Amino acid sequence: MKNNLVLQKTAITFSVILYAIVVPYLEINTTHVFNPDWTPHARIHEVWQLFTNTSIGILCLWLIWKKREVLLSSTLSMVVTGSFLIAFTLQDMYGGSMRFLDGSEKTILGINIGVFGFGIAFILLVISLMMYFKNNKKA
Repeated sequence: MKNNLVLQKTAITFSVILYAIVVPYLEINTTHVFNPDWTPHARIHEVWQLFTNTSIGILCLWLIWKKREVLLSSTLSMVVTGSFLIAFTLQDMYGGSMRFLDGSEKTILGINIGVFGFGIAFILLVISLMMYFKNNKKA
């Protein structure tokens, strides 16, 4: 069970690092927050989303590292990472895109960087929850 908690802490921490640290790092610049082509209204939503996700990430780290709360921490992290994956999937419906205005896109192994990172995080979080339910089923 102790090994499971280590794996769960690792999965949650990895996902939080992505959405609470890496994403703000990649978006607090002229491509997003300070993009002169964005309306002020769009910018406030972007900054709001960054603060919300970072706050959720801090809460998730506290929950898993201090309270050993796997269920809520994994679920909240799945909401953040899964919401990106849904938004990416539905992008054609609302005119969204992960491509920059010059047509370029950040990719890893030919896969969009967000889909790649959040996809891995989401899968690890699902595994974390599966381990949680398996352990609690035995108890």
